[in-house]
Amino acid sequence: MQIVYHPHPALSWKSTDVTRIDAQLRSVVREMFDLMYEAKGIGLAANQVALPFRFFIVNLTGDPEETEEELVFINPVIRKKKGSEFGEEGCLSLPGIYAEVQRAEEVVIEAYDLSGQPIQATLDDLAARVVQHETDHLDGVMFTERLSDSLRREVDGKLAEFEQRFRQAQETGEIPSDDEIRRQLQEMSRSGQLEPASS
Repeated sequence: MQIVYHPHPALSWKSTDVTRIDAQLRSVVREMFDLMYEAKGIGLAANQVALPFRFFIVNLTGDPEETEEELVFINPVIRKKKGSEFGEEGCLSLPGIYAEVQRAEEVVIEAYDLSGQPIQATLDDLAARVVQHETDHLDGVMFTERLSDSLRREVDGKLAEFEQRFRQAQETGEIPSDDEIRRQLQEMSRSGQLEPASS
């Protein structure tokens, strides 16, 4: 398993609900936390590791020692949004790109935890921003799609570099074609199997 970069097709994939919480899912979640810490992140969605399922992980401290701060949101739904504010965001699938993104100041999110228990939380500040960013991922939306036109123009060059690297890796056979990756994602969605699509 590894973090995939723009424009990997999994990043624009609308995720499928998780239908069972089992040992395999717990193992995948643990591996995702390890990857997230290694990349110095504070949140990671399943499709960022080429899994087409609706769950993401968060640890706002970004510290692997602070395991009590680890949160898992399975089949999350944002029920309410309040207020509006700008804040800087980055993304592990677009390393090195940061920009100001407008988000709701406060959200109410409902989801299931890793034991299958329903959770509801009212979040603000960084926590609200992170769950909105990660929920967007599950809907196939990158934070760069939320930028104003002027900010988008500023990052377009860097996005083009990611695209160029990705296409070159496909040409050398290091990464499968978009069609093959989508076929794998579709198959996983249908079967419910947590086997990452080729990255």
